[in-house]
Amino acid sequence: MMHEILRQSLRWAILVTLITALLSILLHAASATLLRGLPLWGGMVVVLIIILVGVVFDMMGIAAAAARECPFHSMASRKIPGARHSIVIIRKADQFSSFCNDVVGDISGIVSGAAGFAVVVALVVSLDFHEGRWLLETLTIGLISALTVGSKALGKTFSIRFANEIIFRLGKLLFILENRFHIRVFNVKNKKKRKRKRGVLRAPRTD
Repeated sequence: MMHEILRQSLRWAILVTLITALLSILLHAASATLLRGLPLWGGMVVVLIIILVGVVFDMMGIAAAAARECPFHSMASRKIPGARHSIVIIRKADQFSSFCNDVVGDISGIVSGAAGFAVVVALVVSLDFHEGRWLLETLTIGLISALTVGSKALGKTFSIRFANEIIFRLGKLLFILENRFHIRVFNVKNKKKRKRKRGVLRAPRTD
């Protein structure tokens, strides 16, 4: 049993590492491309969007860990769309939270810092303010860190309090993606277990 758990954990860790590397490269390349063609205020908007993405995914990961499974069973028995997907999210809360909080959350923090640095460079060049560059960099990184930490703190309070509502809406989104666009994130098919009948006596065979 312990060997199986370790094997699954190692497999998930390797997968998360590969996904993190791929996403960080894609997001950094995308943000760098956007910042290159945008004015200064547009670069600030990009930074805020990256921070918002990290906060939203952080809220989803915490909600998955804090949500309760029981209310969704009655909803699933009534065949309410999204209920079964919500149950799967809660049952896989460890992997889901790891992806949302560790992968997307950490990447957004790194990329937002890099994007903020690019905005500072553009500001220094436009204002010809090279002597105070270190001050602008310090203030910008401090502002980005404050916005990120403060927004995540507010989001955590909200996601813990309304965990089931958040997961249900996320389950509805996964339901729509699967049924309308044929994009399956989780396998929600019911696995019917065959039950052996006990106490049934067969008549002896007669030749």
